[in-house]
Amino acid sequence: MLLFILKRIGFMALTMLAVSVVLFALLEIDKEKVAVRVIGQYTTPEQRALWLERNGYNRPIVERYVSWLGHVAIGDFGRSVRYQSPVADVLWPRVWNTVILATYALGIIVPLSLVLGILAGMREGSKLDRAISVTCIGTTSVPEFASAVFIAALFVFVLGILPGTSSMADGFNVLELVMPVMVLVLYDFGYVARMTRASMAEVMTTQYVRTAVLAGLPYARVIWKYALRNALIAPFTVIMLQVNWLLSGVIVVEVFFSYKGFGALLLDASLSQDVYLIEACTLVAVFVAVGTQTIADIAYTYLNPRIRFT
Repeated sequence: MLLFILKRIGFMALTMLAVSVVLFALLEIDKEKVAVRVIGQYTTPEQRALWLERNGYNRPIVERYVSWLGHVAIGDFGRSVRYQSPVADVLWPRVWNTVILATYALGIIVPLSLVLGILAGMREGSKLDRAISVTCIGTTSVPEFASAVFIAALFVFVLGILPGTSSMADGFNVLELVMPVMVLVLYDFGYVARMTRASMAEVMTTQYVRTAVLAGLPYARVIWKYALRNALIAPFTVIMLQVNWLLSGVIVVEVFFSYKGFGALLLDASLSQDVYLIEACTLVAVFVAVGTQTIADIAYTYLNPRIRFT
C-alpha cells in the first residue's frame, strides 16, 4: 500500500512537471510577447529590450525555465500586471474564498445527493426512484447562469430577504453565501445523485447482495455492510471531480454574485492577459485536479478491498 501511495505521489509530481513545461512553452518562450503584456504595447523597442535584460529573459531557454520553476516552487509567481502587487498576495486570498464557498456547497451536495441516490437505487423503478430521477434531471439541466437569475429575482426582488451581491464588502457574511451556494447545489447535486443511483442499483442486483438477503440477514445490515461500500466507489470519484470544478469552474456564479473567488480571478487574468497571474492560476487548478484524483485512487483500496494496485 505504501509503495502504491508513493507511486501515485510520484506520478502527480511528474504530471505537474509536464504541465509546467507546457505552460512555460506557451507563455514564456516568446519573450517579446511577455514584455508587451507586462509593460504595455505602447512601449518602445528600447524599453522592452531594457526590461528583458533586467529580468533575465536574454538567458538560454533552459536556464530561464529552471529559474522560473525554482521561483514557482517557493510560491514566487512574479508580479501581477492588473493588480500591481505580487501574484501570491492576490492569489491565495482568492483561493481561500473559493474554498469557503466550495466547503459550504459540498457540505450540502454530498449528503443530499448520496441519500437521494441510495434511496433511488434501492428501489429501482419505483415511484420514489422516478420522482428523484426527474428532480435530478430537471435541476441539472438548468445552467448556473439561468438558475442564478431565477434565484436572485426570487430572494432579492420578490421576497427581499437576501443581499443581491456576495462581495463581502463589510466582512464575512453568511447571508451573502446563501444564493451562490444554492445555485451550485441545484446544479450539481442531481449529477452526483444520478451517479450514486446507478451505482447502487447495479450493486443491488449482484449475487452477494441477493445471497445475503436470501440468507435472512436484516435488510439494513445488507445495505450498510455489503452494498453501500461498493456502491460508493463511482460516486466518490465524481465527488472528487466536483472539488476541482468548484475551485476553477464556478466562474459564472462568482462573477454573477460579485464574489471575489478563484474563478473570477482566473477570468480577470485571462481578460487582462496578466501572464504571471494566468500561470499561477493554471498551476493551482492543475494541482487540485491531479491531487484530488490521487486521493481518489488511494481511497479505492479502502472502499473496496478487492481492488489492488501494483
